[in-house]
Amino acid sequence: MHALITGASAGIGEALAREFHKRGYRLTLVARRKERLLDLSEQLGGDALVLAGDLQNPTSAQGCVIEAEDQRGPVDVLVNNAGVQIIAPAESTDPEAGERLLDLNVATPLRLIRHVLPGMKERKRGTIVNVASMAALSPVPGMLYYNASKGGLANASEALRGELWGTGVNVVTVYPGPVHTDMGERGIAKYKPSLSATLAPWGTATELAERVVRTVELGGARVIYPRAYAVSLLLPNLSRWFSLKFAPELES
Repeated sequence: MHALITGASAGIGEALAREFHKRGYRLTLVARRKERLLDLSEQLGGDALVLAGDLQNPTSAQGCVIEAEDQRGPVDVLVNNAGVQIIAPAESTDPEAGERLLDLNVATPLRLIRHVLPGMKERKRGTIVNVASMAALSPVPGMLYYNASKGGLANASEALRGELWGTGVNVVTVYPGPVHTDMGERGIAKYKPSLSATLAPWGTATELAERVVRTVELGGARVIYPRAYAVSLLLPNLSRWFSLKFAPELES
């Protein structure tokens, strides 16, 4: 089984690469930082295909998938993990940076899905994994473009799962809450210390990756992690109210 993972050089993407490798998948690792990918591939035995690409450019990102298919065969599991955050007041957010975020977080995943989907449907098997965020269910103030991107990706992902029902192609939507990664730690540092931030449950990239791969193999629909955040799916209005009411303030 061939799994292609974007944003595999660190954090959740790296943990997913390690977990898929542990389960015996052939890997293609895609990210901007080739040196990090090569180091990870070496740690995994040196048999992963490493492709450095500009994932903010959907056309360039699609080229990486084409190259992966040429070298390793059809993609059985596409993991759209690459993403960035911008945490700042809406009025001071650079719109060009925000639009680049939308390309990376939404346009590129949709382009890659569009590329692999015909083959998956023809083979009557395959899995698409879209790493969204709890921000898609309970948006947090101070992340205008990030909230928009993850909400868009999550809604597209959930709808696609319904569209593909009965085709043999599965779609898994992943909703991580706070996870101890470099991006997660940098993000929380943008907010003032608060009781809500202190009490918020955090998880690890390793445990999240284990749950994602298990869900892929079981044909499940979604992963919400840490589990405490599952209430956001069951009681979305209450969750949004709580998120907005008790959101920490941005650092000035």
